[in-house]
Amino acid sequence: MISDSERLEVRPALRSATGTLSVVVLTYKRPHLLASVVPELLEQLHQLDAASGITSDLLIIDNDPDESGRAAAEPFLTEGVRYVTEKRRGIAAARNRALDETADRDLIVFIDDDERARSGWLVRLAEVYTESRPTAVMGRVISEYPHGTDPWVVAGDFLHRPRHRTGDTLTIAATNNLLLDRAEIDRLGLRFDETLGLSGGEDNLFTRQLVSRGGRILWCDEAVLDDEWPAERLQRRWLLHRSFSHGNTAAVVDALMAPPGAQRTGVRIRRAAGGAGRVVLGLGRWAVGTVTGDLRHRARGQRGVYRGVGMMSGAVGRVYQEYARREQLS
Repeated sequence: MISDSERLEVRPALRSATGTLSVVVLTYKRPHLLASVVPELLEQLHQLDAASGITSDLLIIDNDPDESGRAAAEPFLTEGVRYVTEKRRGIAAARNRALDETADRDLIVFIDDDERARSGWLVRLAEVYTESRPTAVMGRVISEYPHGTDPWVVAGDFLHRPRHRTGDTLTIAATNNLLLDRAEIDRLGLRFDETLGLSGGEDNLFTRQLVSRGGRILWCDEAVLDDEWPAERLQRRWLLHRSFSHGNTAAVVDALMAPPGAQRTGVRIRRAAGGAGRVVLGLGRWAVGTVTGDLRHRARGQRGVYRGVGMMSGAVGRVYQEYARREQLS
């Protein structure tokens, strides 16, 4: 946890910045995680308040109709913390509720309940925004393998995320560490597609649409979150299903980005062919790994096969309900 007395070196643009900002944490049936992350986020708000003239608060969106997160949130429900329930099922509905609840804010920042912010996380996001005024700023998320993780999982590099230099321009982003300019989001007419609420990929579609409509996304390498992975998700079966899901949503989003008709059909055909190619290459790598005993080739080959099959299924219009599967397993 960050000490209240800790002071960060802050760039002049942020020191003179004013406005309003809401950090939005989405949660679903994980009150123990919510209880841990809220006090840490309040410390982040204190850091930003001390570093700038920006007024900040915290918004909790509970996607559980039974309000399983309320008891964890109630001790913190002060003037600077709000708790609302979004009863419509799906992460896209929860994100749209966040947009509705923050219509009067200048900036919002999305974070998930299983992430932990490192010191200066929020300040660094705000710095990049105040210096360059993009539509969005994406920070870095780090996932560490806990002690005792299956070597096959580590060899498969399933938790790898791309890394960039601060200020680099992105064409796509995730929303688990993302600052958004609310006025620009409204100007561009952006909302999260709720047909993808149980499949995932709604954030990729949202940010690709943001860029296609003239918005800019910049990277901030110093705004770091640590992603906590429970042991039950670091299993071969779970991670291979996740690879399938990622391939599926990538193809679905590509098709949605294309105009209906011949262009969309062409995208579907190319994605199906690309998925088939991944399956062939993955099978080859898997076979090499099996013959040579190379765990890396075996794991990454299997990952490639599952992602390729997912791409092929998405290309023909099948949308895999990844979040529905997670609900069943929770």
